[in-house]
Amino acid sequence: MCPDQTSNPKCILLFSGKRKSGKDFFTDLLIERIGHDNGVIVKLSAPIKSHWAQLRGLELSKLLDSSSYKEKYRQDMIIWGESMREKDYGYFCRHAIEMCRATDKSVWIVSDARRKTDIKWFHENYKNVKNIRIFTSDDVRKQRGWTFTEGIDDAPSECDLDDFTSWDFEIENNGNTGNLEESLNLILQLIKQEVPVIQGTN
Repeated sequence: MCPDQTSNPKCILLFSGKRKSGKDFFTDLLIERIGHDNGVIVKLSAPIKSHWAQLRGLELSKLLDSSSYKEKYRQDMIIWGESMREKDYGYFCRHAIEMCRATDKSVWIVSDARRKTDIKWFHENYKNVKNIRIFTSDDVRKQRGWTFTEGIDDAPSECDLDDFTSWDFEIENNGNTGNLEESLNLILQLIKQEVPVIQGTN
């Protein structure tokens, strides 16, 4: 199934990073800066978590946030997600766009691109797509609660983009507020070039 051709985002930002790298934190700050009228956060994991919530009777809101709740089910969700991607690598991309009703928004902020096929699908189907990688040291990730888990941290969902090099922007997120603000401003300037209505956004 092809994406909805009536959707016409002016700018798509594909964010990627390891667990506890701060992807959600950064993208939440970004959407607040540009405004929910102008943009939307697209979570590629949302259809997976929605399916799992229905299947197991779980709380979807907790699976979607950054709490430890989702960690209990992460490995099972990864295995199921991989099986679906093998059949159709654009499956979750399309359904995530539908779930968040992104089609009338100018800016799509994809907060959790994890595979080369995620990036491939968006570039195949849309223009003005930028690839952004958030880097965080393991020490800082551990401070945020990360511990290496076999079957998760060595799986494609975490490692497939380790050797990917075609990043338009690379962001260091080790807790330095100044660096974070500078990175936010760079991304905002990029967005404003494509979406003039956001020119007045602080």
